[in-house]
Amino acid sequence: MPSANPLSKIIVLASVLAAGFLLIILSCALFNNWLPLLVVGVFLLAPLPNAICERYSNNDDFVSEGSGNAVVDFGRYITGFFVVTGLALPVALAHSRVIGLPAMIMSIAGGLLVYGTIITFTLFFSETEEF
Repeated sequence: MPSANPLSKIIVLASVLAAGFLLIILSCALFNNWLPLLVVGVFLLAPLPNAICERYSNNDDFVSEGSGNAVVDFGRYITGFFVVTGLALPVALAHSRVIGLPAMIMSIAGGLLVYGTIITFTLFFSETEEF
């Protein structure tokens, strides 16, 4: 089975990313409250600790995979913190009645699309080192 063209992957990812941003912007514009736009910043920051910590991790061939690496684990922890914050922020705003329930649903769905697109992009186009 032939693999998909990289250009078609980029087009699909760009379409999903645009749909995610559209949902978040509509959750703000339709209800005239721009606080759900904070979700974009949180989800855009979420992959950064993971990428930075993987860059500075020790990639020693003699260390087994199961021994763990504190730097990579810390990056995953901070990334998880950002993802949970991105999901909990619209819920907290809806609970305090700052935004409505439809705005919360649209904001969470759009944020998940944005974060999922970023993660999928990094997985598709990451270079693997083979020895």
